[in-house]
Amino acid sequence: MNAGRLRLKSLPPEALRKALVAQGFEGYRADQVLGWVYQKGVEDVDAMTNLTQEMRLCLASEWEMQSLRLLRVDRSSDGTRKFLLEAADGARIESVLIPEPRRNTLCISTQVGCPLACSFCATGAMGFIRNLAVDEIVDQLCQARAVLSPDESITNLVFMGMGEPLLNLPRVIDAIGIFMHPKAFGMAPRRITVSTAGVAGKIRSLLEAVPINLAVSLHATTDEVRDQLVPLNREVPLADLLGTLREEPLITRRHPVFFEYTLMAGVNDSVEDARRLPGLVHGIPCRVNVIPMNPHPESDYRPPAQDVTDRFTALVHEAGLRVTLRRSRGCDIAAACGQLANQEPLPPRVSSRPLSFSD
Repeated sequence: MNAGRLRLKSLPPEALRKALVAQGFEGYRADQVLGWVYQKGVEDVDAMTNLTQEMRLCLASEWEMQSLRLLRVDRSSDGTRKFLLEAADGARIESVLIPEPRRNTLCISTQVGCPLACSFCATGAMGFIRNLAVDEIVDQLCQARAVLSPDESITNLVFMGMGEPLLNLPRVIDAIGIFMHPKAFGMAPRRITVSTAGVAGKIRSLLEAVPINLAVSLHATTDEVRDQLVPLNREVPLADLLGTLREEPLITRRHPVFFEYTLMAGVNDSVEDARRLPGLVHGIPCRVNVIPMNPHPESDYRPPAQDVTDRFTALVHEAGLRVTLRRSRGCDIAAACGQLANQEPLPPRVSSRPLSFSD
């Protein structure tokens, strides 16, 4: 990757059209390039046979088609695949492809590391390196798709990889725009989910910009426990977070919020927690995903016994909430929820201004 070159995957289709017109090419050529890169998965300029030789030379010399380099693919015994990817500056991230009977979901990252330092999450233990650029978010899908067999496709995207998406919101929104654009990937909004640990001040901006699914990592039923698990809770306590969701007009029965609740043995898995949870989220159209904690070396927390997990889930269901017990995927390759933390050396941390959780 060469510095100073135009990064194709950083531009929404309309901006790409303007950039090519500014270089002297017809506007319709942008649709041809988009078709090759996003719909056919072709990034070799010489293979773009309906472009003029002049345009192919221009793309080859002045444009960067690829923003990430695939270093390694790990495959789990359950079919999950984890991708280790490297950016131009040497920063490394991971994304995960989760196969299911009727869909294939790609879990993508938005930051290198994470500033939120949730105590049960391996990514949080890395610290924060930097935000990903738009093209680095988009290229995760391109890189994963390139290794699929001809009969496979990626049907769903979840922004649940490394980092807090709402702390990189402008780039996340632009990337989603490319994922959804009919000239690019053409993905339906209902197939895209963005997860937040509770950056309440940015939820409205996200939902107004892109009509996707919202997931909120809850993980506790009291501020005392959540302060320890999710340090952000000290700035945005449960009452403020849930109040924001309760008052959000774009959260409806047709478009509910998905609460993620990671169960940790002896921490947040009690009968009392299960009984508090329904009252806590009362008045918010929602579904609850219960996820037994995935252990990793950076945390002393452990998942509950199966009977405790089953009891917790049953009590929440009996209280009238729609609840799903999520099966862990990719644990044997450290690809499960909360386990993403590059096993390779990371670049030195860069200095940056303090992140505001309420901007």
